[in-house]
Amino acid sequence: MALQRIELMPNSLYLVGAGNQSWQSDLINKQTIEKLPLIYREEGSATRMAMEKFIEKNRITVKKKIQLTSNEAVKQAVIAGIGFSIMPVIGLKNELENEQLQIIPIKGLPIKTSWNLIWHRKKRLSPVATAFKEYIEQHKKDIIHSNFNWIQGL
Repeated sequence: MALQRIELMPNSLYLVGAGNQSWQSDLINKQTIEKLPLIYREEGSATRMAMEKFIEKNRITVKKKIQLTSNEAVKQAVIAGIGFSIMPVIGLKNELENEQLQIIPIKGLPIKTSWNLIWHRKKRLSPVATAFKEYIEQHKKDIIHSNFNWIQGL
């Protein structure tokens, strides 16, 4: 596709589980993750593609799998203890702080991607869309620093 994009900020995906579970080691292994029920996003989701690529690269056999249609649905299912998922940390701040969720250390994670603002190259942007795009280009560093600086501590 003929797309244009503005890279917004780095995105890190981690394995997360309910905050009330404990782990016997600091770093879980392939055999442990193969026993976990995994919660996926829907087909076509960038988060799902990154998760599947990680699973394939590490030759992990998934025995139990659930599919949900939004990050919020996945997050709530993980909090409820239904399963585990690989999720973007950007949407987990409150749940991590409140210990409803925890990052589970596993070799090969986090997965590093980028958040992007994209549009079709032939799309004629409205004046509002053009102003928004220009604002993002001019202020993204300040927005990241003021709203997402907490991610650096992970």
